[in-house]
Amino acid sequence: MVQDILLSYTMVSINKFKIMSNENKSIHEFDFNLICEYFSSIERQGPGSPEITRKALSFIDHLTDKSHIADIGCGTGGQTMVLGQNINGSITGIDLFPIFIDLFNSNASKLNLQNRVKGIVGSMDKLPFRNEELDLIWSEGAIYNIGFERGLNEWRKFIKKGGYIAVTEISWFTEERPAEIDEFWQDAYPEISTISKKVAQMQKAGYIPVAAFTLPEDCWIKHFYAPQVKAQEIFLKKYAGNKTAEEFIANQQHEAQLYNKYKEYYGYVFYIGRKI
Repeated sequence: MVQDILLSYTMVSINKFKIMSNENKSIHEFDFNLICEYFSSIERQGPGSPEITRKALSFIDHLTDKSHIADIGCGTGGQTMVLGQNINGSITGIDLFPIFIDLFNSNASKLNLQNRVKGIVGSMDKLPFRNEELDLIWSEGAIYNIGFERGLNEWRKFIKKGGYIAVTEISWFTEERPAEIDEFWQDAYPEISTISKKVAQMQKAGYIPVAAFTLPEDCWIKHFYAPQVKAQEIFLKKYAGNKTAEEFIANQQHEAQLYNKYKEYYGYVFYIGRKI
């Protein structure tokens, strides 16, 4: 069911955007196999960087080789492998799409992390963990699939008292912004809000806010959009004449153009909280 897919938590921005074409088709109408194929060809399925993952991790205390971490919406594991190289505990990566999990586990093996880092196919609204089993829930660029408030509230039961949650969420940097980008994001993700409101939501959900910091531009440009240039060239060559593939790439390019035009108004923010 498409509805179930939209509740997935891949880092891919497959349910955010409208296709900028005469038909104005929703991205929901795309061939998800094509989309997964495209995003599996790049290291990260959303904005981020190893440096930012390590920075966020620096705010989290008391992790040991006995700790259990879950990376929800792990994609192919770009950020998860960084966690695995900096945490001694066990890490479970969860994503809805098998192609991502296959690559995830292959990447873990290449880094000799397979004994502690494992990817499984699953849904973010039906997590396979026991209550208070986890020391840390991690989710970069994925919580929007279930919604920021809903994710914070529903995932809380899986975290031990004193454990942590660390997620990135698209947020406004200003109280006011140009109509074009405001309308774009209100249509794509109505739950978008300012940093102060997101922190308040975290506190209301039963966490002590520990840190909130914005992801720098290179997380978008260098680590997310730049690698797509070559990937788009290869993808369009392979699917020459395929209108759906061409519209999807046009959408990705439009997204990049909007970011470059309006990046001072919005971006991803890392929110880190400790369960009370």
